[in-house]
Amino acid sequence: MTNVDVKIEDRDAGRVAWVRMDNQRRLNAGSIELVDKLKAAVEKLAMDDDLRAVVLTGAGDRAFMAGADLNDLAGLDPQSGRRFITQLHLAAAAIRGLPVPVIGRLRGVCMGAGLELAAACDFRVADESFLMGMPEVKVGLPSVIEAALLPGLIGWGKTRELLLMGGNFDADEALDMHFIEKLVPAAELDSWVEVWLDRILAAGPVAVRAQKALISQWEELGLDAAIEAGIETFGNAFETDEPNRMLVSYVKPKI
Repeated sequence: MTNVDVKIEDRDAGRVAWVRMDNQRRLNAGSIELVDKLKAAVEKLAMDDDLRAVVLTGAGDRAFMAGADLNDLAGLDPQSGRRFITQLHLAAAAIRGLPVPVIGRLRGVCMGAGLELAAACDFRVADESFLMGMPEVKVGLPSVIEAALLPGLIGWGKTRELLLMGGNFDADEALDMHFIEKLVPAAELDSWVEVWLDRILAAGPVAVRAQKALISQWEELGLDAAIEAGIETFGNAFETDEPNRMLVSYVKPKI
């Protein structure tokens, strides 16, 4: 069975969604079916105004996603190849476009398309089983679409090493190159996800959404324009009662 399972948790502090890619027989490989279901699930979540955070993960203990499904890749022609890679990009873009923080919960193999989906998350926590790579050149293909995010995450040198040689990097190396923000023992993986969720839920929901949108702008803008966008966003924050309501506990009363 190939599926994308979405589990919604309504907690006291807000709503959290767990999105699990499930194609375990093929190490959660990104088949056309799975990618389409992932895109649809994420786009539906984006419309939930009460959503506070999303956790993206793969089913089982062996893989986050072992790349695109080779059965779907074999036999593509230029036209169908463009359609296939565009659908994968749209799924990654939907993840990046979620208005709330997305945590990548990473276990096991994370290759090719899987690494691009992980890169589309806002931050990533992995356990010691994590293994990353972009092996496309080994099968005669370039790494494309959200691989373009890698220089901003790991630098140009590591990006070239990853894409031009097609080698694999273990969890310690992934942490050293700053692809993952946190490396923990397997038994602590979910606990650390909960730490991040608690921190997100403790913040102002309107502020977090505004901050994520602003960060997305910063990725596209020059410095001066980015600062101007920040000034506008800061002013807009006071159109709601969230700042003054949350500041009360920090401000000393005037005597």
